[in-house]
Amino acid sequence: MTSHYDHAQVQEFWQYVWERDDVYTLDSDAEDPTYVLGMFPYTSGTLHMGHIRNYAITDAYARYRRMQGDDVLHPMGWDAFGLPAENAAFERKTDPESWTQACIRRMREELETMGFGYDWSREITTCEPDYYRWNQWLFEQFYEDGLVDYEAATVNWCPDCETVLADAQVEERDGTRVCWRCETPVGRRELDQWFFTITDYAEELYEGLDELEGWPDGVREIQRNWIGRQEGTRITFEVSYDADRDGTDTVDVFSTRPETIYGATYLAVSPGHDLARTLAEADDEVADYVDTVREQAPDEVGFAGIETDATAIHPLTGDELPVYVAGYVLEDVGTGAVMGVPGHNERDHAFALAHDLPIERVIVPEGDSTDSERDEMEPYTGEGTLEGSGEYDSLDSETARERLVEDHDALSEDVTYRLRDWLISRQRYWGTPIPVVHCDDCGPVLVPEDELPVELPEFVRTTGNPLDAAEEWKQTTCPECGGPAERETDTMDTFVDSSWYFLRFLSPELADAPFDTDRANDWLPVDIYVGGEEHAILHLLYTRFFTKALADLGLLEHREPIAELRSQGTVLYDGEKMSSSKGNVVAPEEYGAETTRLFVLSAAHPEQDFEWTANNVRGAYDLQQTLYRMATDFVEEGDTRVERRDHDAYVDREIDRTIAAVTEEYERFRFHRAATEIQELARLLRRYRAYDRPHDEVYRRGLLTLAALIAPMAPHLGEELWNKLRGDGLVVEADWPEPAGDRSAYQLERQLVERTLEDVRDIVDVAAIDEPERIELVCAREWKYRAAELVDEAAPDGDTDAIIEQVRAADDVAADRETVGAFVGQLLGREDGAESGQLLGPARELEVLEHATWLVTDEFGATVTVRRADADDELAAKARPGKPAIYIE
Repeated sequence: MTSHYDHAQVQEFWQYVWERDDVYTLDSDAEDPTYVLGMFPYTSGTLHMGHIRNYAITDAYARYRRMQGDDVLHPMGWDAFGLPAENAAFERKTDPESWTQACIRRMREELETMGFGYDWSREITTCEPDYYRWNQWLFEQFYEDGLVDYEAATVNWCPDCETVLADAQVEERDGTRVCWRCETPVGRRELDQWFFTITDYAEELYEGLDELEGWPDGVREIQRNWIGRQEGTRITFEVSYDADRDGTDTVDVFSTRPETIYGATYLAVSPGHDLARTLAEADDEVADYVDTVREQAPDEVGFAGIETDATAIHPLTGDELPVYVAGYVLEDVGTGAVMGVPGHNERDHAFALAHDLPIERVIVPEGDSTDSERDEMEPYTGEGTLEGSGEYDSLDSETARERLVEDHDALSEDVTYRLRDWLISRQRYWGTPIPVVHCDDCGPVLVPEDELPVELPEFVRTTGNPLDAAEEWKQTTCPECGGPAERETDTMDTFVDSSWYFLRFLSPELADAPFDTDRANDWLPVDIYVGGEEHAILHLLYTRFFTKALADLGLLEHREPIAELRSQGTVLYDGEKMSSSKGNVVAPEEYGAETTRLFVLSAAHPEQDFEWTANNVRGAYDLQQTLYRMATDFVEEGDTRVERRDHDAYVDREIDRTIAAVTEEYERFRFHRAATEIQELARLLRRYRAYDRPHDEVYRRGLLTLAALIAPMAPHLGEELWNKLRGDGLVVEADWPEPAGDRSAYQLERQLVERTLEDVRDIVDVAAIDEPERIELVCAREWKYRAAELVDEAAPDGDTDAIIEQVRAADDVAADRETVGAFVGQLLGREDGAESGQLLGPARELEVLEHATWLVTDEFGATVTVRRADADDELAAKARPGKPAIYIE
């Protein structure tokens, strides 16, 4: 028998056994299983350490919950559609499906090699027709429920990917808007596009964040900012246009500063505003400006604009205001129109200077009596007192806001959101075809449900949108009138696939519905969901929207999909995120499954970034070898005893303390601390074995405990240790170890022993004692424990005399009143709280120290005794509860 742990040989065997015994398959009749889910991977070709860390976290927790007796749902699937696969296939002169399936086979093999305990019977692949059929079905349900729009819109356009991007897929890099995938600068185009009206749920999405107590604050804050709820005032302006002023309309603006309305000197609308479109139809110059600006990104427009022949009527003064189309006014912010108040808004001020517009200041800071010219001053954006505002002069800003809304029908309280509808159209091949045909007579028409799925045609290599070039596939007939029609050639944003995939895992083989509604109502929400914080908008917000929409369709009872969200940090190499593009990737198989898993879990808290270093990886490897050697030596050599000794009780208690501590760390996902506790117990057991022949039952229990505690993080090792030690069955199906005795005292006992050992070391060092022969630990007299309890109960305003009398009334107190009073005074005067709080009782403290004397003997080679202080003992004055007096000879 070898004492070297051969992970490759071991993992192959145990993976075979787990598969043979079907240990990870969840019975479909299970009642409310613990649902543990990691964000499923995009099929990029190989796994990287970001994947491994994510899935090591979910796997460790799923295994822990299974050992706790839970039914556990822990599935895996593939986010298989998307532009990268299409581009990769194009580069390799193959088709996206072949490339994607090859990637899936490779990644699945890697996951299996790592020993992740998935229920593979629930595997889903989003590019399979039996999955994306339900994307199309859900699209049609949303359409019928009014949650889908088809309209012309100015959209973000990536020239490299040759597709539109949702706002959430455009990132800011050094002041430039770039594509989230390829980092190419993003432009603007106007196209007919499909949208999910996520804005219908803006208020609920925003308010619901307060209820998501199991989510990280950072993720919730990102979503709050993206939704961008803002309370303010809607102000309606009447607008007239064309030469004869026969055309009239109203334009609403949203303002958080309605008290500045008397300073409005112009009205400006965005190039995408309905009024801008109307004016452009009759004015070529306006049309040219709109066309030019709409092709530009907002950061390129600056404060250019064009005056129109329209005139706005100020709703309070009746003054005529010029109307501009201005690129700095954003279509997707507020109402897409602003009342220009250059005296009190920095952007309006810059626009006014550029176009020589009046600048009027109607709010001054408190106490400002300056009468100087105000039109060239910097805008004042703070609160203050109104002037030049008619009957509202001299009112403070807040009072004026309230009065204006009360007094005028043109002003009303309102709420706006930064959130805009979800643009789902993509001009690419590798995605879910949108189930719509376009008929010249009937317009957009849904494909009949019995004709779903609309499958992708054979891939054709082309530039632009491949579906638009698939003429045979594109040409069809209208389901309503039977006339000629064309299929929609846009495909769905791949985030549609991932917005509901957690539901498909519940019933992946279901043929007549996307998921089993009854099962979803029983098994949801997802108990634990793990992934990167970067998905706070692109994925997690969309998932919340889908869940609410499905609930309103009567398909779900739940309105939030995830109970607890865990964000995992990044794995770094030389200070940079591991990335294939940077060439700094460490392949998972390079160090073996066990070492890799154990390292990524023990290196740091799951939410923290950490650096991959060979030295630290070595620590994970060494821990495996240590545990394996301990089990092997015990099985081979035996050499134990059956009679009990004091130090056996200490080790037994430390095993219990470790179980309690590791259990708490697993519950809180602090696997790095669990690993530390396991290392400490292993170190203690090795010391215990070296000190004396170990008690057979105690030592075997300690080793079995180590096997069970490490099994969720290093399952192959845990299984091998369990098997060598003749544990019952498989460790993956074993009961989680339970500590015995009073758990509340574990930490106090550990602190007592550690503090006492540290005090002995300090005395030996300070007194320069080379080889102490005898060490005496003297516990405080019992009345001191009673005094400490009374002081703790009475603090901070304790009655010293009353406490002294209560202590003196105890039968066993032989100390005089002066001695008791001096001790009580010390306790009441302490600021560090060392004597307050929970204390071990006098008998238990004495017992714990007696059981721990072997540690002192082992370290110093001295004879150690423990006793209670006598009444006339000179050490009695030094001994305190929780801190024995120490004598070293």
